[in-house]
This record gives sequence, structure tokens and C-alpha cells, in this order.
Amino acid sequence: MRNLFFILGCLAFFTFSTKAQVVNIEAQRIKTDTTGWAGSLGGSFNWTQNVDQVFAINATAHLQYKKNKNLYLLLGDYSFLKGADKKFIDNAFVHFRFNHKFSELFRGELFTQLQNNKISKIDTRFLIGAGPRLKLPASKTLKIYLGILFMYEYEKELLDPPIYKNDARNSSYLSFTYKPNDRVEIISTTFYQPKLTYFNDFRILNQETVVIFISKKLAVTMDFNYLYDQFPVEGVPQINASYSTGFKYVFNP
Repeated sequence: MRNLFFILGCLAFFTFSTKAQVVNIEAQRIKTDTTGWAGSLGGSFNWTQNVDQVFAINATAHLQYKKNKNLYLLLGDYSFLKGADKKFIDNAFVHFRFNHKFSELFRGELFTQLQNNKISKIDTRFLIGAGPRLKLPASKTLKIYLGILFMYEYEKELLDPPIYKNDARNSSYLSFTYKPNDRVEIISTTFYQPKLTYFNDFRILNQETVVIFISKKLAVTMDFNYLYDQFPVEGVPQINASYSTGFKYVFNP
């Protein structure tokens, strides 16, 4: 219970601003066959003083509850990077997802997310959606999942005057999880999010994640993210890429 309250407290802190990125849920799922609570805490910190002072921080929290065929996920994330008196990254998000297992092949998902990103000029982005999740045939070390979800998206852009959008999008993803042993996990996920009324308006995200467990509870993480947005907010580039490395602490039943 102390672990539970600690993570909930961290999530409350992370939600004061929210992240305008597609969220790779596959990298956040904790694989366990046991009923009960599980979760993780992670973060990285960097400070450099040279020609300019550079300050960077990233913090993540994940709470998961599994019972029978139901899985509940609650995620929080905050990232900040500042150098030469200029902010380069300032974003966070809070995400909730419900997953119900109907069979070994078929699952259903329901999710909602609140996010913003001042650098990408997103004041508020709210998502809610649902759809099927399929576990495709693979092997003991390789898991493949296909999600075909649909979502409503509300967005307020940081422009003068502000621009408001209300869209319906597809949010499909294909994910590969390779776990050759208990120490190493490699996750590759690609999302495709076209606007249903205009398919030329789309976003594509690819995330590559490597998790190396130092012990049963502590792991080093490496993430590479590539986001292409066909129609970003005015003044924001179509392509955003990032690499990060850090750690996370995992607890499970």
C-alpha cells in the first residue's frame, strides 16, 4: 500500500502539464500472470555547465492492476529541457487504459488521455477511444500485437487567437516485443493516426525501447522516438525525434 500511495502521489505531480506525443503503451506494460498491483518508477536528470548551462529532467510513473481477464493502466510522464535561458522541451501527460481479454487472440481496449506540450504549441489535447487488440502468432520470446482503435480528439493550440479542433481519428499500432531472457527486453512499436474525414492529415510514431534489468527490480532504459505529423501546429516542424536513457524501478506481485 505504501508503494501504491507513493506512485499515485507522483502521478498527481506529473499531471500539472501534459505531453503532446503519441504514447507507446507497449513499453509501459508489465508482463505478469499474477493478480494484483504492479508498477514502476523511472527518471533521469542531467545538469551541464559549460558555455551555457543546460538542465534536463524526465520522470515517469506507472500503476497497473490485473484481476481475472481485466487489466487497468495509469501512466504519468514529465519531461523538461532548458539551456541558454530557452526551453527546448516542456511536456507531460496522464493516460488511463482498460484492457479486457476475451480470448488468447482477441482483447478489447478503452483509453483516455490528457496532454499538452508548450514547445509544440499544444495547450490542451484530450483523447478518448476504444477498439480491438489482437495477439498475433509468434513464439515464446517474441510477442506481436496489432491494435485497431478509433478515438475522438479535442485540441486547443497555443496561437493568437487560439485554434480549437475536434476530430475523429484512427489510432492503429503494430508492436513487437522480443525478450530473449529475463534480463533484456526489446520493444518496437509503430502507430498510424489518420483523420477519418481526411486521410492526408495523419501522424506516424515509431518508438524503439531497450530495457536491461540490473536486478529483478531495477532496470536501465533506452528509448528512441520518431514522430511525423503531416499538419502540425503553425511554426512547429513536421518531424520530431528524440533519444533518452534512464532507469526505472519495478514492483510487482
